[in-house]
Amino acid sequence: MHQQEIQSPVRDGRYLRIAQVAPLFERIPPRLYGGTERVVSYITEELVRRGHDVTLFASGDSQSAARLSPGCPQALRLAGKAELGGFLQLPMLSDVYEGARERFDIIHSHIDYWSFPFARLSTIPTVTTIHGRLNIEDLRPVYSRYPTVPLVSISDAQRRPLPFMNWVATVYHGLPRNLLRFSAGPGKYLAFLGRISPEKRPDLAIEVARRLGIPLKIAAKVDALDREYFETIIKPRIAPPDVEFVGEISEDEKSDFLGNAIALMFTVDWPEPFGLAMIEAMACGTPVLARPCGSIPEVITPGVTGIIAGEVEEMVGAVRKIEKLSRAACRREFERRYTAETMCDHYEQVYRHLIEQYKRPSEVPGLVHRPLAAGLPVAKRSESVS
Repeated sequence: MHQQEIQSPVRDGRYLRIAQVAPLFERIPPRLYGGTERVVSYITEELVRRGHDVTLFASGDSQSAARLSPGCPQALRLAGKAELGGFLQLPMLSDVYEGARERFDIIHSHIDYWSFPFARLSTIPTVTTIHGRLNIEDLRPVYSRYPTVPLVSISDAQRRPLPFMNWVATVYHGLPRNLLRFSAGPGKYLAFLGRISPEKRPDLAIEVARRLGIPLKIAAKVDALDREYFETIIKPRIAPPDVEFVGEISEDEKSDFLGNAIALMFTVDWPEPFGLAMIEAMACGTPVLARPCGSIPEVITPGVTGIIAGEVEEMVGAVRKIEKLSRAACRREFERRYTAETMCDHYEQVYRHLIEQYKRPSEVPGLVHRPLAAGLPVAKRSESVS
């Protein structure tokens, strides 16, 4: 059902008026690469499906069942205007917050610290999901200035550099249950999916594949900042059919790309906040070989959905074992922990908790939020598979 067809959303406390605020770099959902924008789309569509009155603030070429309020006519990266993102988000935020009390029960921001000054002055709650890394020391003063704004982390590991912030919950990403097809296998090659950059370490995936004599397919985008790394480090190592670079792929292509793989090579070398590609692989039944960085120990269940290994020799040995893992078990774990329904169950808890807090004015002195006494419960890595 399209949002415009909902004439009068039920105001019985069950249905909410929600603003979703997205980055302007990619459309919602993205045409090709775009993890944050993909997650915003999944959240938005699931909330609309549940009957909530949702307004999506995003680029004008976005596609959604929600009411769309464009922040710019076209997504900026593929239009070659990515540098305008920070500037154009400011008038979009003015559109979000002007008259917000009459239009929304809660604002859900996905644009990091840009919404913090607005959120601190608003008389309705804003919750911000942090999608990126937080160990950038030069940005610490920005976060330190706004320690009381309610934040959601996408893994517990993501929070570690900024423990003083008002973390109200950890909510893991989720995908629509039937978005990607399960493949019983067997796989034919190793797969690398995402972005070519030094912190993603595709060179390690290439080294492991070469040592094993197994083909590697790389489906990834190359940002302008990473072009030199690609040209000097990765491109010289590409030699089809042993190592094949296929470039960016769309969501429709992922079922085949991941489903036909022996394993997803998640060879990151940075504090990975979550890693959407890992649960996309699980949805296809493909296990993940990942390095123990950031969120990986929370997302991967060793021996069930993948293997965690640090160095090249360990990874070589892990690939030999990973084909024995049950692809059906990977899919079951995805359905248990990482669906859009589960993700939105947790976000609804967060929304209602903050809305109730704002009904008690003494808890919002001077429109400055007090940290919550405790975070909200979500499924944790300790939950074992039966």
